[in-house]
Amino acid sequence: MKYEAGTIDVAVIGGGHAGCEAALATARMGMKTILFAISLDSIAMMPCNPSIGGSSKGHLVREIDALGGEMGKTIDKTYIQTKMLNTGKGPAVYSLRAQADKVRYQTEMKYTLEKTANLRVYQGEISELLMEGDKISGVVTAAGAVFRCKAVVLCMGTYMHGRCLHGEVIIPSGPNNLMPATHLSQNLKDMGIRLYRFKTGTPARMLKSSLDLDKMQPQYGDEKITPFSFENTAEEITREQVLCWLTYTNEKTHQVIRENLHRSPLYGGIIEGTGPRYCPSIEDKVVRFADKERHQLFVEPEGESTEEMYIQGMSSSLPEDVQIAMYRTIPGLEHCEITRFAYAIEYDCIDATQLKLSLEFKDFQGLFSAGQFNGSSGYEEAAAQGLIGGINAARYIQGKEPIVLRRSDGYIGVLIDDLISKGSKEPYRMMTSRAEFRLLLRQDNADQRLTPIGHDIGLISEARYLALREKERLIALEIARVKGLTIAPNAKVLAVLERSKSTAIQSGVRLADLIKRPELNYEKLAVVDQDRPALPADVREQVNIQIKYEGYIGQQLKQVAQFQKLESKVLPEDIDYRSIQGLRIEAQQKLADIRPASLGHASRITGVSPADISVLLIYLEQRKRRG
Repeated sequence: MKYEAGTIDVAVIGGGHAGCEAALATARMGMKTILFAISLDSIAMMPCNPSIGGSSKGHLVREIDALGGEMGKTIDKTYIQTKMLNTGKGPAVYSLRAQADKVRYQTEMKYTLEKTANLRVYQGEISELLMEGDKISGVVTAAGAVFRCKAVVLCMGTYMHGRCLHGEVIIPSGPNNLMPATHLSQNLKDMGIRLYRFKTGTPARMLKSSLDLDKMQPQYGDEKITPFSFENTAEEITREQVLCWLTYTNEKTHQVIRENLHRSPLYGGIIEGTGPRYCPSIEDKVVRFADKERHQLFVEPEGESTEEMYIQGMSSSLPEDVQIAMYRTIPGLEHCEITRFAYAIEYDCIDATQLKLSLEFKDFQGLFSAGQFNGSSGYEEAAAQGLIGGINAARYIQGKEPIVLRRSDGYIGVLIDDLISKGSKEPYRMMTSRAEFRLLLRQDNADQRLTPIGHDIGLISEARYLALREKERLIALEIARVKGLTIAPNAKVLAVLERSKSTAIQSGVRLADLIKRPELNYEKLAVVDQDRPALPADVREQVNIQIKYEGYIGQQLKQVAQFQKLESKVLPEDIDYRSIQGLRIEAQQKLADIRPASLGHASRITGVSPADISVLLIYLEQRKRRG
């Protein structure tokens, strides 16, 4: 029995990391919003690794923060260990990662939602979307409550027809033994939306008291803290950090796995969904990388108020008895007591090529989709999409043009463009190698790239925007000063160069040219720069990077200019690709299905060749001449 329960602006379906960012964005932009979750205890839950960030994922979190999202602020409040990864390489691939207190992160994010104006959290499963023609008009809960609305953001994560598997045990379930969503998949299919079946997994948890940590290598956090949020300073969030540990599988581990592969649902044909290539189960690793003698495992606390430890790098769907035998072959885990067994989870998700770059469905007005439901993996990828989906749902209601980040704007732009242009036949994971312009898209300059956009949208305060402008002013002034300063070859200078094993100078040299030497930097040369002003750490960092990599940055800016020429050539929505002579049949089919927004967008679609792009270029010129 249906009943009218109210009228709102935006319904966000799902309370995971995508749903949290989507709901906060729409509410903060003035939209009356309800976030629906099957269980309010699942809001912002971390069913897999309780950490935020990591290689390339740290870039996404800082971009979320730069646009006005919440994930970075929440992890800054609740981290228990933090570390900047890849510091042995260039700054383009530096990535921040923080181990979270799992329960505190969840509680903090849920509380943020609850106290946000215009936002209501609501426990209930959505069973149906209501449409008026091709326009969204409401949602219906499984209990029959009808909420009329103008826009919907789908953020169902891994709950849709979810089932968890380990060995012969198959349980209809969402992650972490929560209820699955069983109604909405059929409704979406009836609307003509194409669904895939994907799979992911998680490792076992163990009691810390049952582990021999002395047999493992301790892993320390950074002494110098780097916040995720640009609104925080290191001093504000520095706290005592917990230890993590490193251990390894061995031949005995691999032997146990090989002997029991026939009992794995992954290899027994029971699992139908496609799993993640870049985060495989341990049985997948042993089969695919048979030449490797060992695989590293990180043993990480789930929080400060629990004894449970997370075994990162060893997800599995093997039976319980095999898991016990397998884990107990590992140094330090010989007497482990498992609190939660590893499992695989299968779920429904969409073919993301059905979406526009704004994350709105091409065939349905006001219906947006974000997160793992779009075929991605990871909390950070989900949150990034949720933020953009929420922003554009609000702008749709406001009658404004959507926010579309290009590949040259940020990792968020790369992520969404990849999903929409190419689709994904397996859970998509962000990687630095996917970003063509990664020297420009560093995690340290996300605020300079994206905070002006967040300010225009209404998610960044005037005070924060003005603080960014002041930071940029200080950076520009200091770079100009350094470029104009000549350093003479005096004793102090020569001593610094000798200590750094840098070639001595015979005559005056510009300070900027010394900074560009690989063995030197802005900080090391501070002792020879008598007029150096006192500047904040983030300003000094930018001065160093922008001077040291000036030539490479200039080259990449030229590449971006070429890239934007193709991006600026808009492809009208009314093009009949099947009627364009010279286009190959595969290209016609792909272009008609995906309906790219620009020539640059078209060039990244799998199955569209450079020759097809040339044909489209000629077609656009002819169409322009015809008026």
